[in-house]
Amino acid sequence: MPIATVRGVDINYQVLGERGPWVALQPGGRRGLVGVKSLAEKIAEAGNRVLVYDRRNCGASGISFDGGNSENEVWAADLHELLLQLDALPAFIGGSSSGCRLALLAALRHPADVRGLLLWRVTGGAFAAGRLVQNYYTQFIEAAERGGMEAVCRTEHFAELIAGNPANRGRLMSMGVERFIGIMNIWRRAFNEGADHPIIGISPAELRSLTMPTCIIPGNDRTHPREPGQIAHRLMPNAEYHEVLTEDRPDLDVALEDWNAKEGLLAAIFIDFLRRALRRA
Repeated sequence: MPIATVRGVDINYQVLGERGPWVALQPGGRRGLVGVKSLAEKIAEAGNRVLVYDRRNCGASGISFDGGNSENEVWAADLHELLLQLDALPAFIGGSSSGCRLALLAALRHPADVRGLLLWRVTGGAFAAGRLVQNYYTQFIEAAERGGMEAVCRTEHFAELIAGNPANRGRLMSMGVERFIGIMNIWRRAFNEGADHPIIGISPAELRSLTMPTCIIPGNDRTHPREPGQIAHRLMPNAEYHEVLTEDRPDLDVALEDWNAKEGLLAAIFIDFLRRALRRA
């Protein structure tokens, strides 16, 4: 796959489709591009060019903890630069879970970049906030405090990054443990500051300010309950709402298997939205 140097970091990416409007998709969590590639292929087959990529500190991309008071701010700035390099602006920006929050932040920071938003598995609520801050930050802070950067390298997430890109081990080991903990604490604090919003990290006033066409598909599990998507639909002035999974799964933290089974329907909704948004433009 091609590699782009984005703000000093190697970003692994792929463009699916050869012509048509640009769409950029991000998966949830810190998953790599494989998390949205199958969906992207379906959207590309309908006549779009779809960018999928590994965010920094994800997949086969490089590791870097430079700059930014929040992780999503760093990712949004990277996406803007990557789309500029590909001459892909403006684009439709989409994402699931953390990718949804990234898409919203990209629209807030660079509204001229964004022709429309594709948002699914929207994240909010006390359970999600508690679970995610542990998964994203606290576990790595605790590992570093216990065993330094060697212990961080052994965590499941960073071990996967090293397996996918062995140079990442050297980058991690060369980083001072105090600096690593300091940055993780800054990012954890920024996450917690937005944890009480209906969508984690995005205030109601910010949602009201986003006027671009938006397609919202809510989640159905404890981390992605239905309500945050419903609230976003009510607040965003040019949003439409669709449900792919009508059964709530309060027994599951993440219902990924349910979503994988409905990927064809998810793609069909997004393709129809893209076509209608382009006709209105």
